[in-house]
Amino acid sequence: MIEEAAGGDRAARVADAVMRALPRWFGLEEPLLAYVEAARRLPTLIAVEGAVDVGFLTVEQQTASATEIVAMGILPDRHRRGIGRRLVESAADRAAASGVTLLQVKTLGPSHPSESYARTRAFYEALGFVPLEETTAIWGPANPCLIMVRPLS
Repeated sequence: MIEEAAGGDRAARVADAVMRALPRWFGLEEPLLAYVEAARRLPTLIAVEGAVDVGFLTVEQQTASATEIVAMGILPDRHRRGIGRRLVESAADRAAASGVTLLQVKTLGPSHPSESYARTRAFYEALGFVPLEETTAIWGPANPCLIMVRPLS
């Protein structure tokens, strides 16, 4: 089940717990804490199985036309079960219903040799996202940022 939280303590707790279980993606403390604070203040979807919170997705509307997936994570033992797909589709549906025409996400670019992020990019591509631009202007030369977008209309 996907539940919507308007930010708050629960969203922050879920984001913190899930990201700490994913050190290959969220291994740096400062960005992790920034994502936790984003979950506290922004709309966040929470994936629930039984009584267990197993994933989250935080969004921020950047313009009248674009909403960004700020952070997303699924507990590692729940990967490859469709939870991430349901979270993204739920975010896309909500964005489209509010008139947004683009869903975007930033991830580590392909010029960085990360197997984990290669899987992340493949996940987003399978959901209809296309690479728009890779740049070092956002996260610096050591962490090239790939901006991916998905048309919603």
